[in-house]
Amino acid sequence: MTTARDIMTKGTECIGAQEPVIKAAKMMTELSVGALPICGSDDKLKGMLTDRDIVVKVLGQGKNPQQVTAGELTQGEAVTIGADDDVAEILRTMASHQVRRLPVIDGHRLVGMVALADVARALPDPKAGELLEALSSD
Repeated sequence: MTTARDIMTKGTECIGAQEPVIKAAKMMTELSVGALPICGSDDKLKGMLTDRDIVVKVLGQGKNPQQVTAGELTQGEAVTIGADDDVAEILRTMASHQVRRLPVIDGHRLVGMVALADVARALPDPKAGELLEALSSD
């Protein structure tokens, strides 16, 4: 059984909830990623921040990215997957929440990230196609 732990990218970095969005943008650039987990001072996952969030909710609304914090852009509880959950559960979670990346949690600690590409590589071709179709539908 292939688990999230087997296919995840380890060493995922968080942006602190109190950090300015400009710092998140710089981190995304340095790490070549389009999303960062937002972690609180208690090291618990608070949400996800995407490059699109920065463009639409900060820049597009004329807000100053040096003054808006990452935590201000969190929306509800983050969708996550457990480190020992299998690929079928990852598929169900991605499809039901229409997300392309999932933070991987072990207990309450962030241990990695599973992206759509990670899942697709771990699946036989027909299952990967089903996932892409599910995520692409409205």
